[in-house]
Amino acid sequence: MAQASLPAAIEAPTSRGAIGFKFGSEGADLRTPIIAGNWKMNTTLSQAISLVKELRDKLDRIHGVDKVLCPPFISLAAVKELLQSTSVGLGAQNMYFEEKGAFTGEVAPNMVADLCQYVILGHSERRQYFGETDALINKKVQAALKAGLKPILCVGEKLAEKEAGKTIPIVSTQVRGALIGIPTPPGLIIAYEPIWAIGTGKAATGPDANSTIGAIRQIVSSLYGKEYARGVRIQYGGSVTGANIAEFISQPEIDGALVGGASLKAADFISIVEQTAAIKKAS
Repeated sequence: MAQASLPAAIEAPTSRGAIGFKFGSEGADLRTPIIAGNWKMNTTLSQAISLVKELRDKLDRIHGVDKVLCPPFISLAAVKELLQSTSVGLGAQNMYFEEKGAFTGEVAPNMVADLCQYVILGHSERRQYFGETDALINKKVQAALKAGLKPILCVGEKLAEKEAGKTIPIVSTQVRGALIGIPTPPGLIIAYEPIWAIGTGKAATGPDANSTIGAIRQIVSSLYGKEYARGVRIQYGGSVTGANIAEFISQPEIDGALVGGASLKAADFISIVEQTAAIKKAS
């Protein structure tokens, strides 16, 4: 079934039986929107410090939205100091699942947890360029939760998979694979990032993203029950800008955004957060 023809209520297969309820806006008031900026491999230490100083005070004054900055590893300690006594959270872009050992170049969960509250896991760039599998991401999610971190679990399909109508099976496999063997995960955030939209300037439409995110919520429900699924926050990511955030954040299933390039421009990122706060407050 092609993504565009998905019905409003999507039945996801589950060992507990099929589910056929609609989420829609139900539970949306329980979910504080979250906007996270993924800086990827950008900014030197001095550039990161300058950008945070531009962002910090204005972001701190915006209420009703969780704000998270995810700079490169080398800047985490300095950014943590700059964000002290503010409402802006800090996240890492990756981590390894082992607690310590001879793993040259890797960063352990407890090292990240000393600095951050969040960690991005399973980003499509990690899957594509570094060969990360669902099984590896599952180990990382387990390790992050054990360390007290809030994982931002990324899922999404390639363009060929979208055109073949395989969006829901692909994201279902990714979500289920990443959460195998994990009891109800506290603090889990999911980011739906269609790979064809990341860094291309070609974003999904709001209704299409909402439909897929609604399906992801039902997949989560099949794993952990309806009440948990109602509360889990699911972001959209993929060429999000200040010019298009309203299209996404006005959708009832979408609880925020994982922002790439626009998060490196202070005015753009602040605008994204401000619009999110205003739209969600009004809804």
